[in-house]
Amino acid sequence: MLWSDLRSTNVTLAAVGKMECRSSLTSSFSDHLVGKDPQAMRTGQRQNKGMRTRLGCLSHKSDSCSDFTAILPDKPNRALKRLSTEEATRWADSFDVLLSHKYGVAAFRAFLKTEFSEENLEFWLACEEFKKTRSTTKLVSKAHRIFEEFVDVQAPREVNIDFQTREETRKNMQEPSLTCFDQAQGKVHSLMEKDSYPRFLRSKMYLDLLTQSQRRLS
Repeated sequence: MLWSDLRSTNVTLAAVGKMECRSSLTSSFSDHLVGKDPQAMRTGQRQNKGMRTRLGCLSHKSDSCSDFTAILPDKPNRALKRLSTEEATRWADSFDVLLSHKYGVAAFRAFLKTEFSEENLEFWLACEEFKKTRSTTKLVSKAHRIFEEFVDVQAPREVNIDFQTREETRKNMQEPSLTCFDQAQGKVHSLMEKDSYPRFLRSKMYLDLLTQSQRRLS
């Protein structure tokens, strides 16, 4: 056999070996997910879903006013006409002023999406809605749903809180009340106020919004 033929044969065998190795790894991973361990299946599905979500957000990531108008509670053109420069400017007065305005919440949510941290606002809003619950039966089910979605370790939209706060909230799930999320909600509010909110006020999205509202007046 010629040296060139021998080298070609070795390259082919190496390629086949790599394909078999890759196939084996894929098969092992699939077997692990579809095996008899439900926790492994849930973890794998959650990781895959999170990866797809983040990749989707990354491909559309943009810090512009168009991101804000895409998720406005009303039709974009009508909403922008209703939003005055004075109202948009007041969002810079304080974080709570921003949260009290539906367009402010929409704009802040759009901004958080560009930073992959919208779960913090969604949790805060869920807690606000939870406090309006009057039915004891609904209160318990809502509390567990919020905890499993935002607070529990490796929750689908896990918020950034310390271990002690997480465990205190877990204890509150034994007897849920209207105040069971107060500590966690306060921590998330403080985090957004000190971290995300100042960046939002400096963002192109917010500055563009102010510019557009000012142009309507001129």
